[in-house]
Amino acid sequence: MHDDLRGRWRTFLLIFGGSVLFLVEMVGAQPVGRGPATRPQPGLDVQDYDFHLTLADTTDRISGRATVRVRITNDTLTAVRLDLVGPPGGPSASGMQITAVSARGNAVPYRHTNDILRIRPEKALAAGQERTLRIQYEGVPGDGLIIGTNRHGDRTFFGDNWPNRARHWLPVVDHLADKATVEFRVTAPAEYEVVSNGALVSDSTTGPMRTIHWRTDVPLPPKVMVIGVADFAVDTVATVDGVPVQSWVYPEDREAGVRDLGQAPPILRFYEEKLGPYPYEKLANVQSTTRYGGMENASAIFYGEEAVADDKNDTPLLAHEIAHQWYGNTVTEADWPHLWLSEGFATYLTGLYLEHARGPQVLRRFMERARRRVVRFQVGHPNTPLVDTTFTDPNELLTANPYQKGAWVLHMLRHKVGTETFWEGLRAYYERYRNQNASTSDLRRVMEDVSGQDLKPFFEQWTRQAGHPVVEGTWRHDAAAQECVVTLRQAQDAAPFSASIDVAVSGDTTRTEKLALDKREVQRRIACPQAPSGLTLDPHVRLLGTFSTSRE
Repeated sequence: MHDDLRGRWRTFLLIFGGSVLFLVEMVGAQPVGRGPATRPQPGLDVQDYDFHLTLADTTDRISGRATVRVRITNDTLTAVRLDLVGPPGGPSASGMQITAVSARGNAVPYRHTNDILRIRPEKALAAGQERTLRIQYEGVPGDGLIIGTNRHGDRTFFGDNWPNRARHWLPVVDHLADKATVEFRVTAPAEYEVVSNGALVSDSTTGPMRTIHWRTDVPLPPKVMVIGVADFAVDTVATVDGVPVQSWVYPEDREAGVRDLGQAPPILRFYEEKLGPYPYEKLANVQSTTRYGGMENASAIFYGEEAVADDKNDTPLLAHEIAHQWYGNTVTEADWPHLWLSEGFATYLTGLYLEHARGPQVLRRFMERARRRVVRFQVGHPNTPLVDTTFTDPNELLTANPYQKGAWVLHMLRHKVGTETFWEGLRAYYERYRNQNASTSDLRRVMEDVSGQDLKPFFEQWTRQAGHPVVEGTWRHDAAAQECVVTLRQAQDAAPFSASIDVAVSGDTTRTEKLALDKREVQRRIACPQAPSGLTLDPHVRLLGTFSTSRE
């Protein structure tokens, strides 16, 4: 996911030879859901959603029928709890109202209060049982399904669920830990095209109305279950290993939009080669009115409409959102504190694609800029670790920590275990947790299995400890010993970090020495037959921190 374009974010631009990557820093955002996301109901596991939605041009009111198949995983449940935002304090202009709930063809009692739908089946459900519930509802979505007009003044409907806003228009377990397969049957005026997750099942027109049916058999978290309904021009720009790569753009923006979104095929090929097969039935890149610069909805990525139409090169934006199809969508973080397993992965994989496409110097500049974002964030949040459990709303986590610091943890991990082992570890992590949820500890265990290294200290200090090294280096030349005496001091208030640091010794030629940095202050000696002209810390941009050097 990329930045909010509605003023809640401070946006930074990174320029790579004409390409622009949007980085984001939170500046006083307010929650968009009602209350924090809670854990799913214990003992309940949704297996499948089937949503039939009817949309109209004359009203923003939608009519919905949700068929929800659930499984009881342990104990006995007397009620099934789903998230669905109702009218605040009674009927109003927004919120969903339940009209009927049934199971096995019979009406069942329910209660819809405080944005929770509680359904009581005809008898208690025991562990191992499954039950299919049918919910009829209607109302005007206050959020989640954004109904409005696009940049050309045409009416549009776009799902925009991140982080826990699906509950505004869909009865779901609105937490990323409860993944399920999903299908959308959308009935709308016939002039609209409809895009959604998965594969197209059917498309039929009856009079002035059209019903389009999409389904995916790959389980998804609700944050990436969406529909997009608008007047689209649709192009299949390529087929990569049997996967159609499509561009969905407003007809007025077709030329610029297809050119921009048409950069997706080589990105997809790179990730398939490095990470494993693409996990979904298609890759649709969609111009939309999402509040974010990009939103990684599974197999139907939504991009901000202005970014698609501005005729600028958005390769980094596409690379970020396509990377999410592997990490974030298929392997999904277990809970919000582990958001870096989604955003850090997408950020760093963007850098690795740019390295592949444009050369190593591009990745170096990418990581330098990312490091500056991390340092800037830590100044104002010195006690916030990467895995942050102190939030009250997931939106509070959208900072440089999961994005840029997450990318930096992966960058350092790559250099710790070696590039080939790093890629092998990412593939193993993807395969082990494909279509499941994973935590930071799960990633660590996979990387340990692949590398044969004990990585617990590395993960503890970089994901659980706040801050980063602030390294002040001094040096002098010992002519008699033909050595440089280098003193490195960690000046940050936080506990000292343990890492290796490269030191470039400049003279007639430049060579690099690797020194251990494992205490608050260390003194090291390196061979210097002649007095060097200078010493530089971390010349290859491989350590997260700030660095300064001076000669004694």
